[in-house]
Amino acid sequence: MNDLVTGVDGVTRCAWAGSDAEYQRYHDEEWGTPLHGDRPLFEKMSLEGFQAGLAWITILRKRPRFREVFHDFEPSVVARFGPDDVERLLQDAGIIRHRGKIEAAIGNAAIVAAMGPGELDALMWSFAPASHTPPATFAEVPAVTPESAALSKDLRRRGFRFVGPTTMYALMQSSGMVDDHVAGCWRAA
Repeated sequence: MNDLVTGVDGVTRCAWAGSDAEYQRYHDEEWGTPLHGDRPLFEKMSLEGFQAGLAWITILRKRPRFREVFHDFEPSVVARFGPDDVERLLQDAGIIRHRGKIEAAIGNAAIVAAMGPGELDALMWSFAPASHTPPATFAEVPAVTPESAALSKDLRRRGFRFVGPTTMYALMQSSGMVDDHVAGCWRAA
């Protein structure tokens, strides 16, 4: 895989952005941009969990429906979902219909709702590495780091699910805790 791709707009991006307009927008405007706030980080955690085993573009295309049926990922609302909601969500073709992932999102929401304001944000960002060297090539991008493994372990200890070390590294990348835009990409540091 080439590390970079130049779009029809003349912009050089990380190759994973490809030629899909929505993927390019996500790359240009969201991925690697520092994200703060309990609700946005809960959404990111949930969507990264739903993505496990799938391509991110699948989640990105389904994100509007996810936001609709999960009430914009407001933890206090999602935490109140019950068995009828799980069954309703399992019938919704607009999202990923995986019982374990749906139940994990609801359970994780209850944990977040029980935290103090700003606590999830502070917790997650406390695992951001003190320094990070952006990669020169995709071959240098890890799937797991000591920080993502430690974040995963801490979240699991608190009862969170679908927060494995690889999933947490993807969250760290997408929420800007690390900058993994490769050298030559217009977004690279």
